[in-house]
Amino acid sequence: MSPESTGQNEHYLTVYRRGFRTWRGNRPFWAGLFTILGGLPIAYFPYANMHLGNMTIAMSTTAGAGSLIIGVLLVTLGLTMWFHSIVRVFAGVAAILLALISIPVANIGGFIIGFAFSLLGGALSIAWAPADTTGAPAPEAREEPRLLGEAPEGPQYTQETYGTAEAPQKPMLFKAAAEADGGRHRAG
Repeated sequence: MSPESTGQNEHYLTVYRRGFRTWRGNRPFWAGLFTILGGLPIAYFPYANMHLGNMTIAMSTTAGAGSLIIGVLLVTLGLTMWFHSIVRVFAGVAAILLALISIPVANIGGFIIGFAFSLLGGALSIAWAPADTTGAPAPEAREEPRLLGEAPEGPQYTQETYGTAEAPQKPMLFKAAAEADGGRHRAG
């Protein structure tokens, strides 16, 4: 074994952590997590018995079935955001609508906790966009548009050298500027 070999001595937790980070970066992970965390209290509170000393408080209402359905749907939408991220916009809109419906149906949206998490998860799902894997340069690395009259960088050619082997084609300096105003102002 040579000292230059890499990857042989990595701890298995480091490998799992990197794998999880890659998996998490390819999907709206936080949106799904917040949506799941919002669905759990909405589904749980109507069936929970809270003990306050010797007194038992039961939050069971006639909307218990509605709360369970909303909570299960929110958990399902959160898992959908994770494992089928192509429908993230639909899942986000559905999570927001279910969060709003949970206010009158499910004990004020799971005591506002479930409502807030579900609303945040739905909004994050709608706002999430997949990473650009085309290899295009980042917006700050792109070339700034030149103003009219600025010379291009690189070798300068005269009018006589265009179309020769030295300069085979005339550069399109102001194509975007000419198209932006509908072609009304063309550079000479």
